[in-house]
Amino acid sequence: MPDIAIAYVSGRGHTRRLAEEIAAELGAQECHVRLIDVEVMFKKDWDALDAADAIVMGAPTYMGSAAAAFKAFMDETGDIWARQGWCDKLAAGFTVATFPGGDKLSTLMQLTVFAAQHGMIWVGQNQIGAPVMKENEGINQSGAWLGLAATSVRDKAQLVSEGDLETARRFARRLAKTATRWTR
Repeated sequence: MPDIAIAYVSGRGHTRRLAEEIAAELGAQECHVRLIDVEVMFKKDWDALDAADAIVMGAPTYMGSAAAAFKAFMDETGDIWARQGWCDKLAAGFTVATFPGGDKLSTLMQLTVFAAQHGMIWVGQNQIGAPVMKENEGINQSGAWLGLAATSVRDKAQLVSEGDLETARRFARRLAKTATRWTR
């Protein structure tokens, strides 16, 4: 059973909604999952990240990059980097922003470079949506391959579109399959 930590920050709940959707699907795929809000971290959270087989990182895209609170978390990992404590763990990322295009790719690139600096192995998105695959209407609407990129919805009860939530579930299934294969 792969151990997967989801380290995230959420400004207005959109990123948390994606983190919870990914966690629920990972759990359904028989993975042990821990959600970690990086703005409220304790030693047990750092220990969980160190013990995880995979770390999935999530941050909203604000002003063309990951939210400052997530960057602060990244900066706190200097000692882990120096000892290469996360080397050879799987890594993946997700983000959400207001606009369909926005600058979400910039955030995903930032997360990917961070993972590479830690010697981690990146798992990207593999879902082909419409218009290429018409039966996948609403899937991977941003057309992002580096990770999961969602668009916020103004309806506070929903936060993220059903298509982006389904993309998150499919992303989680890919992560579970990859982590299972990686940890054999």
